[in-house]
Amino acid sequence: MKNSLKEIATGFNSLLTGMRITLGQFFKPIVTVQYPHESLKMPERFRGHIVLLLDPETGKPACIACKLCERACPSDCITVEGAKLDGAKRKSVTQYKLDFTKCSLCGACVEACHDDAIRFSHDYNLASTNKDDYIMDLFKRLEDERLEAERVGGSPKSEAQSPKPEAPRPETSSADQPKPASPGKPM
Repeated sequence: MKNSLKEIATGFNSLLTGMRITLGQFFKPIVTVQYPHESLKMPERFRGHIVLLLDPETGKPACIACKLCERACPSDCITVEGAKLDGAKRKSVTQYKLDFTKCSLCGACVEACHDDAIRFSHDYNLASTNKDDYIMDLFKRLEDERLEAERVGGSPKSEAQSPKPEAPRPETSSADQPKPASPGKPM
């Protein structure tokens, strides 16, 4: 009899504890995202597939087809082809293929690129049942975006033109902030 009462008291105590936790969670703000209608804002350091960047001065891809990214890739998922166009000082990229099924998102290609011609995208919604959808020609994709922007009358997506984002810095007052060594360069 004593054990039965003790079990009832313990069960009632655990019920009250569970109800207290549930009631505490009930009044907290909702964190659920209604996915198809809403999307998450990706952090600046999110690593999606890589994208080619445009040279802001020329409006052409910044890649010079040096193949450093191709050699740095441990997964062997990047293929770069280039040619020297008539009157150009450097080679230009003619094909930049990424096999995203092999990519490990290690970042070796982004670090190896000395021209800052590639960076990680913020695309996270890549879903398909066809493997060929993950073999991307980044040069063709960039050209298509550029042509679409010209047709609409604007400039290509700002994502394709922007340089690598700096790491977020903690907020401090202007008196506490150190002066950068040179303009435009992270410390």
